[in-house]
Amino acid sequence: MARKEELARKWERTLDYLFNQRPAFEREGASGYKPGLDTSIALDKAYHEPHRRYRTIHIAGTNGKGSTAHLLAACLQQCGYRVGLFTSPHLVDFRERIRVNGKKISRNFVMKWVAGYHKKNLDHLQPSFFELVSTMAFDYFAWRNVNVAVIETGLGGRLDSSNIITPDLSIITNIGLEHQQFLGNTVEQIAMEKAGIIKHGVPVVIGHAEGSVREVFENEAKRLYSEIIFSQDNPQVTKANYSNGMLRLETASYGTIDCELTGSYQIENANTVLVALNTLEQLNYRIQTPAVKDAFAHVIEYTGLMGRWMKLGTKPLTICDSAHNPSGMQEVLKQIKREKFDKLHMVLGFMADKDVETMLNILPKSANFYFTQAGNSRSMKVETLQKLAAKIGYSGERYDHVGEALEAARSQAGENDLVYVGGSMYVLAELLKTLGYGDQGDI
Repeated sequence: MARKEELARKWERTLDYLFNQRPAFEREGASGYKPGLDTSIALDKAYHEPHRRYRTIHIAGTNGKGSTAHLLAACLQQCGYRVGLFTSPHLVDFRERIRVNGKKISRNFVMKWVAGYHKKNLDHLQPSFFELVSTMAFDYFAWRNVNVAVIETGLGGRLDSSNIITPDLSIITNIGLEHQQFLGNTVEQIAMEKAGIIKHGVPVVIGHAEGSVREVFENEAKRLYSEIIFSQDNPQVTKANYSNGMLRLETASYGTIDCELTGSYQIENANTVLVALNTLEQLNYRIQTPAVKDAFAHVIEYTGLMGRWMKLGTKPLTICDSAHNPSGMQEVLKQIKREKFDKLHMVLGFMADKDVETMLNILPKSANFYFTQAGNSRSMKVETLQKLAAKIGYSGERYDHVGEALEAARSQAGENDLVYVGGSMYVLAELLKTLGYGDQGDI
């Protein structure tokens, strides 16, 4: 018991160092954002360039990159590869960010790695949280001898610390307005930042792009002699409906696929993944149809993905989703319209640096609102949110914690109502932790 308690304290000290001693955008916003690759390259060299010891696939985009990464990792895993998966942010457990074949990195490895980092005397580099964790992930994947790692960018692409890799394939899901203070004020400027993951001679799959955004990608791919494949031009998904609680997809190359991720916005993500798989097959990856079908049907089980149109309860139907920008919220509202319910109850909290006013303006006036906040310095204070909503014409009670807001919404909802929780990944994270999701697991 004493040893277990000591390990628990050591784990907390390790997390404290990672989260509180290293500047982190997720916690601090602009002051925790550190663009540029110099530090990442220096760290990578200090660890003997671990990312060069396995193949990689790089994913950027405004929305859907997490779902796309998890679906693709599940498919490759079921096709027989040992697959590393690096995503952000985590919802409940830090270790969600770094997985091999769906299993989270062990606490022992994280603690030993951080202790070893201190011994290397690298703090003069002043790495950010994400730079340090990216290096940890690359090193862990090398230690676990993965065949391929699916790497999701943190913010943007061109200057993201993950962009030191040269992948077999780059994927950009879509483009919308987000993080304008870092990436640019227009979709074209943001697209150019995301296009920074396109590498010389490396094919790139684009999930969805139109007009001037498409031109940005075409011009950058042409400049770098990279084959560019627009998923929307030759769609793999030809038809989609719902069957037995699954999203049923009719596809051009893989027959009928049942997908465990049921949000309607997953149709586009699924199409992107299937086009990417066909491209990987041309790059001599072995892709097997039964394995792909199995992966889509069990992606949550195989990868631990949470927070994507995730059912938390019934009577009333209770759903949470990680949409946190205007384009993502638009997709969620499309899904809500497809559901059958009497009354909509929305539990909402946002980060203050997001375009909250635009998101509020598109919400249905007929819903009942419950305003809340995450315990994060970037979070919009619930009092501010309530006032902003009132200015637009929405009224609702405020709650200091998302658990209290959900309890209030469920108590006021009828059995045939729909309760939705969203607005921020961090609101979801606190809710899922409160509800007991994401067990810490092994040491």
